[in-house]
Amino acid sequence: MIGFIGTGLMGFPMAQRLLSAGYPLMVYNRTRAKAEPLQAEGAVLAETPGEVFSRCDIIFLMLTDGPAVKEVLSSIPRVQFSGKMIVQMGTILPEESLEFARTIEDAGGEYLEAPVLGSTPEASSGRLIVLVGGSREQYQQMLPYLRLFGPEPFFLGEIGKAATTKLALNQLIVTLITAFSISLGMVQAGGGDVELFMRILRQSALYAPMFDKKLERMLNRDFRRPNFPVKHLLKDVRLIIKAAQHVGISTEVLQSIQDILQQAVDAGWQDLDYSAIFQVLARGERL
Repeated sequence: MIGFIGTGLMGFPMAQRLLSAGYPLMVYNRTRAKAEPLQAEGAVLAETPGEVFSRCDIIFLMLTDGPAVKEVLSSIPRVQFSGKMIVQMGTILPEESLEFARTIEDAGGEYLEAPVLGSTPEASSGRLIVLVGGSREQYQQMLPYLRLFGPEPFFLGEIGKAATTKLALNQLIVTLITAFSISLGMVQAGGGDVELFMRILRQSALYAPMFDKKLERMLNRDFRRPNFPVKHLLKDVRLIIKAAQHVGISTEVLQSIQDILQQAVDAGWQDLDYSAIFQVLARGERL
């Protein structure tokens, strides 16, 4: 049986992908109600993470952050890691990933990092970009499962490299949405034609598909039903800052963006789509 721990915004549709492929699945989520709908689709609900580890040989972890992963792993007797494959798919620091790998491997288990790029629509359709760190043999072994989440998982090399690459990609997400918010706000404030602005932008080397994905939300100032909430992007920015500082890269710009996201959280928008950063930068009618 396969185990899946963490059936939140991203984990739920990912668990559904495993069920749809016919795999027997046991799921656990700290808030049980978030996992219960999977029971109707054939999943077995676990009462504790330990139950998942005791009954499953492959366990996927899709948790909020490194401390959440550590909390789960710390609750498991080390003997239960032996012979198990643990696949960590959340966004965490590379040094956290290395720590988890050592803990699990020292106890006779295997550890693979496989963070994903994308949001809920991609998770539901199996179009996530999966980044894999570990041995090539482990990558090949887990490829049939990982392809359920994304068609062409990328092998990055040893543990830590996929975690680093994921943070580097998320850095582009946060800086792109910030830059686009400023530009769109300038056009609107100056009475410009947003449609014409977008036509020009789409024909330029400056364009990113994210801009069109978030445009309607920003124009309508409707950030409900998030694909990825503000609070998670703020968490990721903090991780990115730590990772960048660790290798001597300046984080002044990122610290400014962190402050902007914190303003959004302070305004009570932590559970809205991360494009709500536009609301802070452009300042308009309140949500």
